[in-house]
Amino acid sequence: MSQNNGIKNNLPGERIDALRTSLPQGGLFANKQWLLSPKPLALSPKTVEKLERLGHQLAVFQSAANTLYRQSVRGKAPAWLAGYLDAGKPQALIDYARHPALREEVPRILRPDLIWGEEGFAITELDSVPGGIGLTAWLNQVFSTFEPSLVGGVDGMAQGFHSILPDGADIVISRESADYRPEMEWFSLQLNKLYGDDAYLVCDAENYKPGRRSVYRFFELFDHKNIPSANALFKAAAEEKIKLTPPCKAYLEEKMWMALFWSRPLRDFWGAQLRETLRQRLADFFPFSWILDPSPIPHHAELPRLGITDWRQLGEFSQKERALVLKVSGFSELAWGSRSVRIGEDLPADRWQQAVERALEDFPAQPWIMQEFKRARVFNHPFWDESTGKIQEMPVRALLRPYYFLSGENPAKPKVKLCGILATLVPSDKKIIHGMSDAILVPCTLESG
Repeated sequence: MSQNNGIKNNLPGERIDALRTSLPQGGLFANKQWLLSPKPLALSPKTVEKLERLGHQLAVFQSAANTLYRQSVRGKAPAWLAGYLDAGKPQALIDYARHPALREEVPRILRPDLIWGEEGFAITELDSVPGGIGLTAWLNQVFSTFEPSLVGGVDGMAQGFHSILPDGADIVISRESADYRPEMEWFSLQLNKLYGDDAYLVCDAENYKPGRRSVYRFFELFDHKNIPSANALFKAAAEEKIKLTPPCKAYLEEKMWMALFWSRPLRDFWGAQLRETLRQRLADFFPFSWILDPSPIPHHAELPRLGITDWRQLGEFSQKERALVLKVSGFSELAWGSRSVRIGEDLPADRWQQAVERALEDFPAQPWIMQEFKRARVFNHPFWDESTGKIQEMPVRALLRPYYFLSGENPAKPKVKLCGILATLVPSDKKIIHGMSDAILVPCTLESG
């Protein structure tokens, strides 16, 4: 992925032409489009430095979560914690997750979803099987021809991926994740240009047979029942015949960790794992969150920060009081792509009540969480309007997705590197900031001056 110096001018139209002509044949996503922009999202040096530090902070948090789960299993932390995290999962996956050989293993790629608000960033999700790796690499490659200060640089994403799987790997993708296959096929070609032919190969998960090569698992664990080779893959990793990342640890892929972070009964356990300064920094990023457990509470007790004694009383909240978000915690086809997201202030009272009832009925087999809704700041950004053939300005809200790669032999103390940031800019009237056809996708760069 060497830098192309063929573009002499920095005119917006030339940048759009470069993006359009550089797009791989067949695109980067199956059946998905986005708006092009001649301008990356500029971040201040202070913001980039903050995001670089965040990678290490999240890696420590992930390791602490891994330890806390093991303590719960062994009876050294409340048993209900493992009970929440194992709910709805088959025993075989639970057993693989607890295998002694995988004790310290954690996902080697972390990508938080960061809402960029007026008062800073809010993490709405921490994804360890993220899409967008190839897309971010492609955007950085193309924009590097006219932007000298891209976060991660022209080869950052490839270097990061290589650092976690330096001996090459099979990138195993399921049909459920097929939308992301084109970007990973393009990305594997770039990896092979840098690190040797056939070092990184894209493979069908449904037909895959593990050998001795390392494996990057690009499928969600809930989908394991549709992948005949999944059991053999997890067994080979547990027997240390292959290196597998992310590991078969469904409990680390639950969104409820942000609610567990805020749990008062777990404060001492978190305190033993996290320095107080780190806990405070994470508290600045994590919106207050709850697990919707319908178990009765004493009449004199209240659910924290809500002033209610029963979840169904959420239905009595006014629209202004419903600045809350419901979503499935994990291990479900509804847990990714914002499929389960319900924003309380956008729903009529009856539909909000139905959403709460659904969440309570799904417990414990399919836990839901609720988070404080964090509003994104609005600013203008240019995009290429295909209908007019001109550059236009649009008021947008931003979701930043930094990609952190955790390398090194000791997964409990990895080297963490920020290798790229994908910005999703959606029209300002959209509340759910996620990939869509009217979203602008751009890389992030260091603000000049």
